[in-house]
Amino acid sequence: MIVRFSIEPIEQGQYDYRVTHEGENLYDDSGLESIEACIVAATEGLGQDAVAAEIAYKGIISGTYPLASLALASGQIALHAQQTTEAVEEVLG
Repeated sequence: MIVRFSIEPIEQGQYDYRVTHEGENLYDDSGLESIEACIVAATEGLGQDAVAAEIAYKGIISGTYPLASLALASGQIALHAQQTTEAVEEVLG
């Protein structure tokens, strides 16, 4: 299955995440210090059924990644999510 990690800023330097599958909430957490920390925590909580995850930051999906990539390149994926969201927000005004 492919899950979605929805990451949102909640205040300066604090983020929360929610892991869903087909719109159903599987688990979540709040108060993490970075987008990368959310990706790492969300990945660690996945069961064996998950093979990949869509990463959405502030409602903008930046990509779908195999679990191995999430584990090995969480920092790069977090940066990509942030940059993608900023670029889209800039275009939207």
